[in-house]
Amino acid sequence: MFQKAIKKNVQQNHSAPKRSFTTISDMEVPALVTPEDLKKFNAKEKLGEPGHYPYTRGIYESMYRGKLWTMRLFAGFGTAFDTNKRFRMLLEHGQTGLSTAFHMPTLRGFDSDNLKSRGEVGVAGVAIDSLEDMEVLFDKIPLEKVTTSMTINGPAAILFAMYIAVAEKQGADIKKISGTIQNDILKEYLAQKLWLFPPKPSMRLITDIFEYAAEEVPKWNTISISGYHIREAGSTAVQELAFTLADGIEYVRYGVEAGLKVDAFAPRLSFFFNCHSDFFEEIAKMRAARRMWAQIMKERFKAKDPKSWMCRFHTQTSGASLTAQQPLNNVARIALQAMAAVLGGTQSLHTNSLDETLALPTEESVMVALRTQQIIAEETGVAHTVDPLAGSYFIETMTDKIEEEAWKYIHKIDELGGMVEAIDEGFPQREITNAAYHYEQQLNRGEKVQVGVNKYQIEGKTPIHLLEIGAEVEKKQIERVRALKKRRDQKKVAEALKKLKLTAKSSENIMPSMIHAAKAYCTLGEMCEVLWEVFGEYKDPAII
Repeated sequence: MFQKAIKKNVQQNHSAPKRSFTTISDMEVPALVTPEDLKKFNAKEKLGEPGHYPYTRGIYESMYRGKLWTMRLFAGFGTAFDTNKRFRMLLEHGQTGLSTAFHMPTLRGFDSDNLKSRGEVGVAGVAIDSLEDMEVLFDKIPLEKVTTSMTINGPAAILFAMYIAVAEKQGADIKKISGTIQNDILKEYLAQKLWLFPPKPSMRLITDIFEYAAEEVPKWNTISISGYHIREAGSTAVQELAFTLADGIEYVRYGVEAGLKVDAFAPRLSFFFNCHSDFFEEIAKMRAARRMWAQIMKERFKAKDPKSWMCRFHTQTSGASLTAQQPLNNVARIALQAMAAVLGGTQSLHTNSLDETLALPTEESVMVALRTQQIIAEETGVAHTVDPLAGSYFIETMTDKIEEEAWKYIHKIDELGGMVEAIDEGFPQREITNAAYHYEQQLNRGEKVQVGVNKYQIEGKTPIHLLEIGAEVEKKQIERVRALKKRRDQKKVAEALKKLKLTAKSSENIMPSMIHAAKAYCTLGEMCEVLWEVFGEYKDPAII
């Protein structure tokens, strides 16, 4: 009775300012949560112990007491020489893993000398046209010792092939190299829109990677199933979680239907979540993700290996939350989002830089982003105990609510026949579009606040130094790829591309042909042209 009275008084406090008490995703936030709200909560069933099913409290028993999360800042600009220098600087200052940003032509399957690449070479990522560029990118970086993440999707198999070839040229045992390729094509159709081929041949490439890596590169994470871009496109936290896990279900289903045993490839699946500004909503989302994925793998797919049940994930702070107005405010946003990711139990973390709404980050702003993670790890004490928020009335009720709403979306997608069919129908695209429009309306009406944008504005601009990519970068890279095309062994190139085409037409695993073509210094654009000829191109259904 006493708790009910407190709750009633809080709710009826008319002196409180009249505003919307909802999360960024527009979920209602109760004024007070008490034990009454958790009467049906079974801690043993819903929480368990860290490192054990259902992994709500974390996938490892000791979490950060045993090992801190990997500090992995996204980096890539200009030529491979420029980005190699940035990589080595970050490693020297305590970064513990690499994360590669490729420029737009690479993401779209074009070489730098393609007319469609003009004006984009090296501007928003590093230019990688061939194995020669990959060799420079990882020069003096021992790939047996450093894990590398590569944000690449449509041409993921090609970049993975180049990476394997570089590792072998370094003398590394490819069974020992570790890292991640994003390789998540379904979210491209949903959000980022950087596909190359239609869904079904794209899924074939992904299952070929699953099969090849399970045998030859067993420590490699073959996919990073990404909610990040879904959230950046305007989804809610629930939609990000539901559509990401639904994508994961589809990948596992396709792998099993391709004849792979679930426990042969599922332990190397990984996820990639956004961490937006609503502190508790994000923590609850990550805890729900672990619990849901464990149930999906154990019950739906009958996986036996506990590693197949684990939702291992990388987190990136929210780019969409950053503002060009008063950019120094972004340091505070990023720090709070990073703290939420750590309390949510992430395995790997990228902190954005304060200037990323205006340009690629400078060396100075990247250092602030890295030091933000190091301060959280070394000074705040949050890594000293496992899942310190477990048992919080508010956190547990929010985790349950997010899970409940996410399951509704997953069941709807099941009814449509799976995520590929749902995408063909445009269902998730419409949901994301509607959510983005709704949030924008709330901002315009002042119901949601972005500090410095629709509240607490100031006149003028805050002067900050920006990184500029000069026109000489494009000129040098075009000269570089054209010189390679002239001096390589043309007979080997023709033979390798012919073999790749025949393999693409067959049911044979495509990865050995990809690696062979990479070693012959076939370019990314040449390999993509072969695959377009076999697989065709994808046309996006209009969503209005």
